[in-house]
Amino acid sequence: MPASIRTAYRDRLRAGEIQPDAAQERAVEALGRLEADLDQAGEPGFSLFGRKPKSQRGVYLWGPVGRGKSMLMDMFFDSAPARRKRRIHFHGFMGEVHAAIDAWRKGDAAARKARFGQHRGDDPIPPVADLIADQARLLCFDELQVTDIADAMILGRLFEALFERGVTLVATSNRPPDDLYKDGLNRQLFLPFIEMLKSRMDVVGVKGPTDFRLDRLRSARVWIAPIDDESAAAFDALWRDLLDGQAETGATLEVLGRRLHLPRASGGLVRSSFSSLCDHALGPNDYLALADRFHTVFLEDVPRLTPARRSAARRFNTLIDALYEARVRLVTLAEVAPRDLYPEGEGAFEFERTVSRLEEMQSTAWLEQDRD
Repeated sequence: MPASIRTAYRDRLRAGEIQPDAAQERAVEALGRLEADLDQAGEPGFSLFGRKPKSQRGVYLWGPVGRGKSMLMDMFFDSAPARRKRRIHFHGFMGEVHAAIDAWRKGDAAARKARFGQHRGDDPIPPVADLIADQARLLCFDELQVTDIADAMILGRLFEALFERGVTLVATSNRPPDDLYKDGLNRQLFLPFIEMLKSRMDVVGVKGPTDFRLDRLRSARVWIAPIDDESAAAFDALWRDLLDGQAETGATLEVLGRRLHLPRASGGLVRSSFSSLCDHALGPNDYLALADRFHTVFLEDVPRLTPARRSAARRFNTLIDALYEARVRLVTLAEVAPRDLYPEGEGAFEFERTVSRLEEMQSTAWLEQDRD
């Protein structure tokens, strides 16, 4: 049986793998409380002598990037005494929810029965909630954020149904609950969901003074050139360091009805090649979705460009604009320095702005700023 989160955290402190952090310790205490509550409650089936299973009071960890939220949730997930448990990035979860709702609405009785085990009714929320609750008693969401009105309109009813079915939630987020869906369309309709979160979960700020990922980026080069064995090894080492043991689970972005699959992603980190992002027919909306979803992008195999690759250069300009405006941290493995990427030919003058931004994005001041 895995060690409790308190024990696992103390072990990492003693081993020097992490440094003392009062904000993290408060989060460990909240997660340790939930661990004990889950252990005491046991894990009944969906119904025990006619009684519904009870949702435990969850935990909502929020704070800036790099404070250890995902690490703490990973430790809790490993030790949590729940047989049916699931850890998933929130965007991935909502993608599954929308797909399930669509399947219920479009399915005939046989298709509904095959997927959901039931087929009656027009409201998709109860059968979707039944399906989720049957799969996991404990749901752990990484990077909960709400920017889409379709998500905002679903969440209140869905989470209420999950709580009624005995599902317990743990979440990490860069924002406190009161700032979710901030300035969103019809936000007043979303406010009851925020109040429900606060009433059902302990809200703990994990916003200590040390950005552990930033410390690692400061001590490394974030523009690595040229492309050779030594540079590739440094790029790989920094990627592994920032992953900090987390698995590359991949991510899929929904953009205007299309899907952009990014296999090398974990939480707010993503790694992709120049060719994948700039040699294919992607546009501003794809890059905006990427910048919104990830706080750190590792971009590898950036070539020296020529007018023969003008289309790729234009896409690269658009990508960098999106990352810059969203204040995304960028780590690049490139053939040459930014100023030598596209020195001459049609569009070279316009490329100067991209060069300026790339140089700024290497600075300590850039790396230290927080996203909204």
